[in-house]
Amino acid sequence: MQFVRINDIVIQYDIQRAGEEKPVIVFVNSLGTDSRIWHHVLPKLADDFTLVTYDKRGHGLSDLGNPPYSIDDHVADLAGLLDHLGLSRVIVCGLSVGGLIAQGLYATRPDLVKGLALCDTAHKIGTPEMWAKRIAAVEADGIGSVLEDIMARWFTQPFRNVGNTAYQGYCNMLMRQPILGYSGTCAAIRDADFTEAARRIAVPTLCVVGREDGSTPPELVRSLADLIPGARYEIIEGAAHIPCVEAPAAFAAVIRGFASQLN
Repeated sequence: MQFVRINDIVIQYDIQRAGEEKPVIVFVNSLGTDSRIWHHVLPKLADDFTLVTYDKRGHGLSDLGNPPYSIDDHVADLAGLLDHLGLSRVIVCGLSVGGLIAQGLYATRPDLVKGLALCDTAHKIGTPEMWAKRIAAVEADGIGSVLEDIMARWFTQPFRNVGNTAYQGYCNMLMRQPILGYSGTCAAIRDADFTEAARRIAVPTLCVVGREDGSTPPELVRSLADLIPGARYEIIEGAAHIPCVEAPAAFAAVIRGFASQLN
Protein backbone atom coordinates (compact mmCIF):
# COMPACT_ATOMS: atom_id res chain seq x y z
CA MET A 1 0.00 0.00 0.00
CA GLN A 2 1.47 3.34 -1.09
CA PHE A 3 0.32 6.94 -1.35
CA VAL A 4 0.99 9.71 -3.85
CA ARG A 5 -0.35 13.23 -4.36
CA ILE A 6 -2.05 13.58 -7.75
CA ASN A 7 -4.03 16.67 -8.78
CA ASP A 8 -3.78 18.04 -5.22
CA ILE A 9 -5.28 14.94 -3.59
CA VAL A 10 -3.64 11.93 -1.97
CA ILE A 11 -4.33 8.67 -3.81
CA GLN A 12 -3.81 5.24 -2.23
CA TYR A 13 -2.43 2.68 -4.66
CA ASP A 14 -0.63 -0.64 -4.81
CA ILE A 15 1.52 -2.20 -7.51
CA GLN A 16 2.53 -5.85 -7.71
CA ARG A 17 5.32 -6.16 -10.25
CA ALA A 18 5.71 -9.43 -12.12
CA GLY A 19 8.72 -8.38 -14.22
CA GLU A 20 9.67 -5.73 -16.73
CA GLU A 21 8.35 -7.63 -19.73
CA LYS A 22 5.02 -8.61 -18.19
CA PRO A 23 1.81 -6.88 -19.34
CA VAL A 24 0.26 -4.41 -16.90
CA ILE A 25 -3.38 -4.58 -15.77
CA VAL A 26 -4.82 -1.59 -13.90
CA PHE A 27 -8.01 -2.18 -11.92
CA VAL A 28 -10.55 0.60 -11.34
CA ASN A 29 -13.21 -0.16 -8.74
CA SER A 30 -16.91 0.60 -8.70
CA LEU A 31 -19.01 3.22 -6.92
CA GLY A 32 -19.10 2.75 -3.16
CA THR A 33 -16.26 0.21 -3.04
CA ASP A 34 -12.50 0.35 -2.72
CA SER A 35 -9.57 -1.59 -4.14
CA ARG A 36 -10.19 -4.52 -1.81
CA ILE A 37 -12.87 -5.86 -4.17
CA TRP A 38 -10.03 -7.28 -6.29
CA HIS A 39 -8.54 -9.21 -3.36
CA HIS A 40 -9.47 -12.70 -4.62
CA VAL A 41 -8.69 -11.95 -8.27
CA LEU A 42 -5.14 -10.60 -7.97
CA PRO A 43 -3.45 -13.83 -6.77
CA LYS A 44 -4.85 -15.65 -9.81
CA LEU A 45 -3.09 -13.19 -12.15
CA ALA A 46 0.01 -12.11 -10.23
CA ASP A 47 2.46 -14.58 -11.79
CA ASP A 48 1.94 -13.34 -15.32
CA PHE A 49 0.90 -9.69 -15.04
CA THR A 50 1.99 -6.57 -13.22
CA LEU A 51 -1.10 -5.47 -11.29
CA VAL A 52 -2.09 -1.96 -10.19
CA THR A 53 -4.99 -1.15 -7.88
CA TYR A 54 -5.98 2.17 -6.33
CA ASP A 55 -8.77 3.96 -4.50
CA LYS A 56 -10.37 6.66 -6.61
CA ARG A 57 -10.99 10.04 -4.98
CA GLY A 58 -13.70 10.02 -2.34
CA HIS A 59 -13.30 6.27 -1.76
CA GLY A 60 -11.23 4.03 0.47
CA LEU A 61 -8.06 5.67 1.77
CA SER A 62 -7.82 8.34 -0.93
CA ASP A 63 -8.64 11.99 -0.26
CA LEU A 64 -12.13 13.38 -0.68
CA GLY A 65 -11.04 16.34 -2.80
CA ASN A 66 -13.79 18.76 -3.78
CA PRO A 67 -17.02 16.92 -4.62
CA PRO A 68 -19.16 16.74 -6.64
CA TYR A 69 -16.85 15.32 -9.28
CA SER A 70 -16.85 14.88 -13.02
CA ILE A 71 -15.64 11.79 -14.81
CA ASP A 72 -12.82 13.99 -16.07
CA ASP A 73 -11.63 14.39 -12.46
CA HIS A 74 -11.43 10.63 -12.01
CA VAL A 75 -9.80 10.19 -15.43
CA ALA A 76 -7.16 12.82 -14.64
CA ASP A 77 -6.35 11.05 -11.36
CA LEU A 78 -5.82 7.73 -13.16
CA ALA A 79 -3.72 9.33 -15.89
CA GLY A 80 -1.64 11.10 -13.25
CA LEU A 81 -1.09 7.86 -11.35
CA LEU A 82 0.06 6.03 -14.48
CA ASP A 83 2.40 8.88 -15.36
CA HIS A 84 3.77 8.81 -11.81
CA LEU A 85 4.44 5.07 -12.13
CA GLY A 86 5.96 5.48 -15.59
CA LEU A 87 3.42 3.11 -17.12
CA SER A 88 1.88 3.22 -20.58
CA ARG A 89 0.12 0.78 -22.88
CA VAL A 90 -1.67 -0.80 -19.96
CA ILE A 91 -4.80 -2.94 -19.93
CA VAL A 92 -7.45 -1.04 -17.97
CA CYS A 93 -9.99 -3.23 -16.17
CA GLY A 94 -12.80 -0.97 -14.97
CA LEU A 95 -15.90 -2.07 -13.07
CA SER A 96 -19.11 0.01 -13.31
CA VAL A 97 -18.01 3.66 -12.91
CA GLY A 98 -14.51 2.24 -13.30
CA GLY A 99 -15.53 1.26 -16.81
CA LEU A 100 -16.61 4.83 -17.51
CA ILE A 101 -13.24 6.03 -16.20
CA ALA A 102 -11.50 3.51 -18.47
CA GLN A 103 -13.42 4.79 -21.49
CA GLY A 104 -12.58 8.36 -20.51
CA LEU A 105 -8.88 7.51 -20.19
CA TYR A 106 -8.83 6.06 -23.70
CA ALA A 107 -10.68 9.12 -25.06
CA THR A 108 -8.20 11.58 -23.55
CA ARG A 109 -4.93 9.61 -23.24
CA PRO A 110 -4.96 6.79 -25.78
CA ASP A 111 -1.18 6.56 -25.43
CA LEU A 112 -1.71 4.97 -22.02
CA VAL A 113 -4.10 2.24 -23.12
CA LYS A 114 -3.28 -1.09 -24.74
CA GLY A 115 -6.66 -2.72 -24.13
CA LEU A 116 -9.91 -2.26 -22.23
CA ALA A 117 -11.75 -4.74 -20.02
CA LEU A 118 -15.07 -3.01 -19.42
CA CYS A 119 -16.87 -4.87 -16.65
CA ASP A 120 -20.52 -4.45 -15.65
CA THR A 121 -20.59 -0.99 -17.18
CA ALA A 122 -21.97 0.90 -20.16
CA HIS A 123 -21.47 3.93 -22.36
CA LYS A 124 -24.11 5.69 -20.22
CA ILE A 125 -25.41 4.41 -16.88
CA GLY A 126 -28.84 5.38 -15.58
CA THR A 127 -30.78 8.60 -16.02
CA PRO A 128 -30.27 12.06 -14.53
CA GLU A 129 -33.50 11.61 -12.57
CA MET A 130 -32.33 8.32 -11.07
CA TRP A 131 -29.00 9.79 -9.97
CA ALA A 132 -30.65 12.94 -8.59
CA LYS A 133 -32.89 10.74 -6.45
CA ARG A 134 -29.92 8.67 -5.23
CA ILE A 135 -27.87 11.77 -4.38
CA ALA A 136 -30.78 13.35 -2.49
CA ALA A 137 -31.40 10.15 -0.52
CA VAL A 138 -27.83 9.61 0.66
CA GLU A 139 -27.22 13.25 1.47
CA ALA A 140 -30.45 13.46 3.47
CA ASP A 141 -30.54 10.07 5.17
CA GLY A 142 -27.12 8.46 4.67
CA ILE A 143 -26.00 5.50 2.61
CA GLY A 144 -27.91 3.15 4.89
CA SER A 145 -31.14 4.44 3.39
CA VAL A 146 -30.27 2.86 0.03
CA LEU A 147 -28.20 -0.09 1.26
CA GLU A 148 -30.76 -2.86 0.72
CA ASP A 149 -31.64 -1.73 -2.79
CA ILE A 150 -27.99 -1.42 -3.80
CA MET A 151 -27.02 -4.80 -2.40
CA ALA A 152 -29.87 -6.45 -4.32
CA ARG A 153 -28.31 -5.02 -7.50
CA TRP A 154 -24.73 -5.86 -6.57
CA PHE A 155 -25.08 -9.47 -5.44
CA THR A 156 -27.16 -12.54 -6.20
CA GLN A 157 -29.72 -13.75 -3.67
CA PRO A 158 -27.60 -16.72 -2.51
CA PHE A 159 -24.66 -14.40 -1.74
CA ARG A 160 -26.95 -12.14 0.28
CA ASN A 161 -27.66 -14.94 2.76
CA VAL A 162 -27.60 -13.60 6.33
CA GLY A 163 -25.08 -16.29 7.24
CA ASN A 164 -22.56 -15.11 4.64
CA THR A 165 -19.99 -13.08 6.55
CA ALA A 166 -18.48 -11.83 3.28
CA TYR A 167 -21.80 -10.25 2.40
CA GLN A 168 -21.84 -8.37 5.72
CA GLY A 169 -18.29 -7.25 5.04
CA TYR A 170 -19.24 -5.71 1.71
CA CYS A 171 -22.22 -4.00 3.33
CA ASN A 172 -19.73 -2.51 5.77
CA MET A 173 -17.50 -1.38 2.90
CA LEU A 174 -20.34 0.55 1.30
CA MET A 175 -21.61 2.00 4.57
CA ARG A 176 -18.14 3.32 5.46
CA GLN A 177 -17.59 5.22 2.24
CA PRO A 178 -17.63 9.02 2.71
CA ILE A 179 -21.11 10.26 1.85
CA LEU A 180 -19.81 13.18 -0.18
CA GLY A 181 -17.37 10.93 -2.03
CA TYR A 182 -20.22 8.60 -2.87
CA SER A 183 -22.70 11.30 -3.90
CA GLY A 184 -19.96 13.22 -5.70
CA THR A 185 -19.20 10.18 -7.86
CA CYS A 186 -22.94 9.67 -8.46
CA ALA A 187 -22.86 13.14 -10.04
CA ALA A 188 -19.93 12.10 -12.22
CA ILE A 189 -21.85 9.05 -13.47
CA ARG A 190 -24.99 11.14 -14.00
CA ASP A 191 -23.18 13.48 -16.38
CA ALA A 192 -21.04 10.93 -18.24
CA ASP A 193 -22.00 9.82 -21.74
CA PHE A 194 -19.50 7.91 -23.89
CA THR A 195 -21.98 6.80 -26.55
CA GLU A 196 -20.13 8.50 -29.40
CA ALA A 197 -16.68 7.98 -27.92
CA ALA A 198 -17.29 4.23 -27.69
CA ARG A 199 -17.65 4.05 -31.47
CA ARG A 200 -14.09 5.40 -31.79
CA ILE A 201 -12.39 2.87 -29.51
CA ALA A 202 -9.66 1.22 -31.57
CA VAL A 203 -7.93 -1.04 -29.05
CA PRO A 204 -8.93 -4.60 -28.18
CA THR A 205 -11.90 -4.46 -25.83
CA LEU A 206 -13.67 -6.99 -23.64
CA CYS A 207 -17.14 -6.27 -22.28
CA VAL A 208 -18.05 -8.64 -19.45
CA VAL A 209 -21.06 -8.81 -17.13
CA GLY A 210 -22.52 -10.95 -14.38
CA ARG A 211 -25.62 -12.80 -15.54
CA GLU A 212 -27.75 -11.36 -12.71
CA ASP A 213 -26.37 -7.81 -12.70
CA GLY A 214 -29.13 -5.48 -11.50
CA SER A 215 -27.21 -2.22 -12.00
CA THR A 216 -25.91 -2.66 -15.55
CA PRO A 217 -27.85 -5.68 -16.90
CA PRO A 218 -26.40 -7.93 -19.61
CA GLU A 219 -28.45 -6.29 -22.34
CA LEU A 220 -27.00 -2.87 -21.45
CA VAL A 221 -23.44 -4.18 -21.45
CA ARG A 222 -24.18 -5.92 -24.73
CA SER A 223 -25.25 -2.55 -26.17
CA LEU A 224 -21.84 -1.14 -25.20
CA ALA A 225 -20.08 -4.05 -26.89
CA ASP A 226 -22.16 -3.45 -30.01
CA LEU A 227 -20.90 0.15 -30.17
CA ILE A 228 -17.21 -0.75 -29.97
CA PRO A 229 -15.69 -2.14 -33.18
CA GLY A 230 -14.63 -5.74 -32.68
CA ALA A 231 -15.45 -5.86 -28.97
CA ARG A 232 -15.71 -9.25 -27.29
CA TYR A 233 -18.70 -9.92 -25.00
CA GLU A 234 -18.77 -12.39 -22.11
CA ILE A 235 -21.31 -13.31 -19.41
CA ILE A 236 -20.23 -14.68 -16.04
CA GLU A 237 -22.70 -17.08 -14.50
CA GLY A 238 -23.57 -17.04 -10.81
CA ALA A 239 -22.72 -13.38 -10.33
CA ALA A 240 -24.40 -10.00 -10.37
CA HIS A 241 -22.81 -6.52 -10.52
CA ILE A 242 -19.51 -7.38 -8.81
CA PRO A 243 -18.35 -10.69 -10.30
CA CYS A 244 -14.80 -10.18 -9.01
CA VAL A 245 -16.28 -10.80 -5.54
CA GLU A 246 -18.90 -13.45 -6.28
CA ALA A 247 -17.06 -15.42 -8.97
CA PRO A 248 -13.38 -14.46 -8.74
CA ALA A 249 -12.05 -17.59 -10.44
CA ALA A 250 -14.34 -17.21 -13.44
CA PHE A 251 -13.71 -13.47 -13.57
CA ALA A 252 -9.93 -13.89 -13.43
CA ALA A 253 -10.07 -16.56 -16.14
CA VAL A 254 -11.92 -14.22 -18.50
CA ILE A 255 -9.51 -11.36 -17.82
CA ARG A 256 -6.50 -13.65 -18.22
CA GLY A 257 -7.80 -15.03 -21.50
CA PHE A 258 -8.34 -11.54 -22.88
CA ALA A 259 -5.10 -10.01 -21.61
CA SER A 260 -2.99 -12.95 -22.77
CA GLN A 261 -4.06 -12.41 -26.37
CA LEU A 262 -2.81 -8.81 -26.53
CA ASN A 263 0.55 -8.16 -28.11
